[in-house]
Amino acid sequence: MIDSPGTPSGKAPDAGLDAFTPRLLFTDLDGSLLDHHSYDWQPARPWLARLKQLGVPVIPVTSKTRSEIVPLRRELGLTDTPFIAENGAVVGLPPAWCHARVDRPGPDGLGIRTLGVDIGFVRKRLAVWRERLGVRFTTISEMTLDELVDFTGLPEPEARLARMREGSEPLIWEEDEARLEGFRVGLAGDGLQLVRGGRFWHATGTSHKGNAVSWLISRFEALRGRRPVTLALGDGPNDIPMLEAVDQAVVIRGCHGLDVLPDQPSLYRSEATGPAGWAEGVAYWWGRADRRVIPAALRETVEAAEEAAA
Repeated sequence: MIDSPGTPSGKAPDAGLDAFTPRLLFTDLDGSLLDHHSYDWQPARPWLARLKQLGVPVIPVTSKTRSEIVPLRRELGLTDTPFIAENGAVVGLPPAWCHARVDRPGPDGLGIRTLGVDIGFVRKRLAVWRERLGVRFTTISEMTLDELVDFTGLPEPEARLARMREGSEPLIWEEDEARLEGFRVGLAGDGLQLVRGGRFWHATGTSHKGNAVSWLISRFEALRGRRPVTLALGDGPNDIPMLEAVDQAVVIRGCHGLDVLPDQPSLYRSEATGPAGWAEGVAYWWGRADRRVIPAALRETVEAAEEAAA
């Protein structure tokens, strides 16, 4: 783990890596690859370009919906990589990741695997437990479009996409923590769980980011015949299962004040927030492993981080 930001303990950053080792990078979006407030990702652009050049898949793993991720994949240049939506409830597979016998790509060319439960069931049980316990919360589907825009800072078209849920329902909890525990226990009896994100609580099935990441790693190994070295980056409590499912992990300094404490021996905590922290984390782990991986625009930053960690 990291005893303090920039002070590593555990295995060396370059352990087990060489220029020929296949790699997969899994990343949270909001607050990680995307800035928490502005949703900007430009500080990460040099690394995204370099990883694409090297053929390293950058795989979004997010609470966002499939409808939100599809246009983002185009903007970020990630149309050839899979994605994990709604905290692990939905997995999208481009053709190269599909299995001919079991995956049926749709009109958009994506094969979709649903690892969670149906959104209709989630919403019905939320209504039941709200009435049974007399608790107050507001789900994303109950918010007006203007309320959602104000709360998230999303433009209106993107806020509409955020409400197109398939396997999870974000909500704003309006009671104290003691009542939250009773609500959590009630949902657990229905096979549902609450997951804390940067802005919302998310009611979902028992699938989570870690399950979905492990599933994709196994799919890669089955298709390619080699186990990849894996890196994950995230800033929120809902990222913990993902950060624990990979070889190396980065906790990006968040803007929410929530503890993110994964059980992960190969952990780095960034000094910077958002996409700048994302670039810092990738440089820390993979910049040392193979100097050719480092974009020229980030080489000085990497060298400074190495001096600070020495």
